[in-house]
Amino acid sequence: MGDSKIENDRENCESDSSIMASSEITNGVSLLIGDPKKAVLKLSAPMIVAMTIMAGYNLVNAVWVSGLGSDELAAVGFVTPIFMILVGLSNGIGAGVSSAVSRRIGAKDKSGADKVAMHALLIALVLSLFLTLPLYYFLEPMLKILGAGSTIDLAMEYGKIVFAGTILLIFEMIAYSILRAEGDTKRTMYVMSASSIINAILDPILIYYAGMGIAGAAWGTVISIALAAIVLFYWLLIKKDTYVDLQLKAFSFDWAILKDILNVGFPASLEFLLLSIDGIVLNEILVHVSGTDAVAVYTGGLRVVMMAIIPMAAIGTATISVAAAAFGARNYKNIRIIHEYSIRLGLMIGIAISILTWLLAPQIAAIFTYTPQSAHLAPTFVAFLQTMCLFYPFVSPGIMSASVFQGVGNGFMSLILNLLRVLVFVAALAFTFGIVLGGGQEGVWRGIVLGNMMGGIISYLSARLYISRLEPEEDQWHFAAK
Repeated sequence: MGDSKIENDRENCESDSSIMASSEITNGVSLLIGDPKKAVLKLSAPMIVAMTIMAGYNLVNAVWVSGLGSDELAAVGFVTPIFMILVGLSNGIGAGVSSAVSRRIGAKDKSGADKVAMHALLIALVLSLFLTLPLYYFLEPMLKILGAGSTIDLAMEYGKIVFAGTILLIFEMIAYSILRAEGDTKRTMYVMSASSIINAILDPILIYYAGMGIAGAAWGTVISIALAAIVLFYWLLIKKDTYVDLQLKAFSFDWAILKDILNVGFPASLEFLLLSIDGIVLNEILVHVSGTDAVAVYTGGLRVVMMAIIPMAAIGTATISVAAAAFGARNYKNIRIIHEYSIRLGLMIGIAISILTWLLAPQIAAIFTYTPQSAHLAPTFVAFLQTMCLFYPFVSPGIMSASVFQGVGNGFMSLILNLLRVLVFVAALAFTFGIVLGGGQEGVWRGIVLGNMMGGIISYLSARLYISRLEPEEDQWHFAAK
């Protein structure tokens, strides 16, 4: 649970050497260690904007590639699961970095925050060295396992270009996590949004006007990531206007810091892998009960679901940093405030999106079923959306509770809760309602909804119990400090 570095230095927190000088405190840090409700609200708003733009780009990208033909679209589809595992690994490690840096900021341990940020860059470099060559040279057998078949040449053409930029992607994700850790979500929003917009602009130019085809789509992705990485590198290592100070010459490796990052980062990475496994399991169940049309509805509808939960995911991202700062300061009562406020905020948004989805389901379904070949799926698509939107309000308790556990450095508890939700509740109930009870694809949907509801409730109760056990420790520590 704890942070050994922070615990060892705790008695020094009241000394002049550990207190941050006012000139060192950035606006983001001031927000992070101030009013927790204000921090959650202001830090999450830019992330909602950036993540929405990124999700919108993904839809636009699919449109541009689909213009090349079904084989090209399928080729990108076969590379995407591998790419998403890479993104998930980077985001997971980034969660560990954000948690570790923010906890030290809360503990007024600036030198510790600097050291964590330097270790984060080291992790980015090592991961890139270990992953780039295997992804590049073993891409073909991986694509064969995924069933690329006749599209494998196109998939190879696309994938080799994308995975050549692995170091850029990993650095970009780690750099974002450092900025988020010190409350600088505005600049994170600017770079994430600009990168997505640039990618959306480059795609048609490179694909069609430059005549590069599917390779153009890959180069559009790599170029946009590279431009973002350059800006982030400039801010962190050249301009140095961030709170953390990255000094390459003063760096010394510390196993305790690496372990602290991975205590959150490794489980968080596994959570992304769980989502991929869950998708495979649900697809198999749907094929068994209703055939490929059921998978088509689920695949298309899942994009809408992922768009719908973006605001809650963004609030959860902000919650990690704010909760981590409160934990570092041993202000455990603020962790309760952060937990309850973030859930209420996400709950209100979830209810609003759920109502809108229910009302606009026919119009949303029309976007995915406008061709003669897919028109017959429209009624099923509408039914899917109006069923799935029922669990949106329960997303908030689950995400915010997991984020609190990640913030305090207890990444494995977050992993256990997600494992319980994804594989035990969702997958098991989908199988039970869809196959055992003969509910067909509608039964699978109900199982998914009920599983997410149960997972959200269990996560909430677990976090409440954990926080209630922390608060007496805060009272004892304040008494000892006096």
